[in-house]
Amino acid sequence: MKPKERQLAILDYLQSHGKTPVDQLATYFSTTGTTIRKDLTVLEANKKVLRTYGSVVLVENEKEADTELPITNKTLINLSQKKKIAKAAVKLLKNGDSLIIDSGSTVLQMIPYLSELNNLTIMTNSLHIINSLVALEKDNELLMCGGTFRSKSASFHGILAESTFEKFSFDKLFIGTDGFDLELGLTTFNEVHGVSKAMTNAAKQIIVLADSSKFGRRSPNIVCPLEKINTVITDKMLDQKYYQALIEKGIDVIIAD
Repeated sequence: MKPKERQLAILDYLQSHGKTPVDQLATYFSTTGTTIRKDLTVLEANKKVLRTYGSVVLVENEKEADTELPITNKTLINLSQKKKIAKAAVKLLKNGDSLIIDSGSTVLQMIPYLSELNNLTIMTNSLHIINSLVALEKDNELLMCGGTFRSKSASFHGILAESTFEKFSFDKLFIGTDGFDLELGLTTFNEVHGVSKAMTNAAKQIIVLADSSKFGRRSPNIVCPLEKINTVITDKMLDQKYYQALIEKGIDVIIAD
C-alpha cells in the first residue's frame, strides 16, 4: 500500500475505532512502527490527527468531515472479513434470481463466488462490478444504469441513474454501508446517495453486507431506514448489543465465519 493510501486508510480506521495505540496501527496495517509514525507525522502536519502518549486520535472536527475513501482504498480495509461476508451473501442466491449489487467495496467481493450460479439477472451502477461480472464469462443478463460517472467510487449517480432503477423490480439488493446506526439505519459519506435510495425501492429484499467496524458509526447521509432491511451479514466481531438489537427488530443476522 502506498503512503497516501495508507494514510487515508488510517483516517478511516481511527474514525471507526477512536483513540488507538500506534503499535496497534502498525500491527493492523502489517508494517513497522517507524512507517506508521511517518504517516502520522504527515497527518498531524495536515491537522488530521492528534498524537498523545503513544496513541493517536482524530482531531475534533475530523469526525464531522467527509472522509470518504476511494473505492480502491476501501477494498483494502478489513479485506478478510469482507470476503467471508461476501461468500455468505452468495449462499442466499439461487439460479434464476434477479438482483441489484451496489458499488460498495464489500459487495464487490461477491463477484468471484457468483461463478457457481447461472441465469442471474444483475443490475449495478458500478464500473468495477460490471467489468468483473463480464470477466466471469457466464450466461447472465447484465444491466448497467447510465448517469454521471463519479471517479472516487467508480460508479454512476444522478437523476438518470436513479430514474433507471425506478423502472425495475428485483428479488434482492445487496448493499454495503459506511455506517450502521440503530436509529437511522444505513448511512454514508457519499453526498450523491440518491441512487442507493432508488436501489432500496427497487428490491423485494434488502440484504446489508457490513463488517463489524461499521456498526455504531453515523455518517451524514441516510440511505435506508432500519425497518426496510431484511437481512444483515457481518463478521464474528459484532458486538452482542448490536446483534440482539437487530434480532429484536426482526432483522435476520448472519455471522460469516
